[in-house]
Amino acid sequence: MSGGGFWAVFWIAVVLKIPVAMLLYLVWYAIKDPPVAEAHDGEDGGSDRDPRPHPRGRPPHPPRRGPHREPEPVAPRRTRVAAGAPARERRLPTR
Repeated sequence: MSGGGFWAVFWIAVVLKIPVAMLLYLVWYAIKDPPVAEAHDGEDGGSDRDPRPHPRGRPPHPPRRGPHREPEPVAPRRTRVAAGAPARERRLPTR
C-alpha cells in the first residue's frame, strides 16, 4: 500500500469510530445512572384545573317529530334558465 492509502484506511477504520464509541459511552452512562429523586413540596406537579369541572349545559332539543310539530316551510320557487341557449354559449367569452 502506498502512504496515502494507509492514512485513508486508518481514517475510516480508527478515527471515524471515536465519535461512535463516545456516543455508546454516553448512552451507557445515562442508562446506568439511577434517576434523581425530586423533592416534593406537597404539590403533585399537576395542572391548576379543577379535577371535577362543572357539567356542561345540555344542547338544545331538536325539533319535535310527529303530528304535533309545526308544518315544514314551503320550498322557494325555482328559477329556470332560458331553454333556447345551449350551455356552452351562455359562458363568458374568453379573450
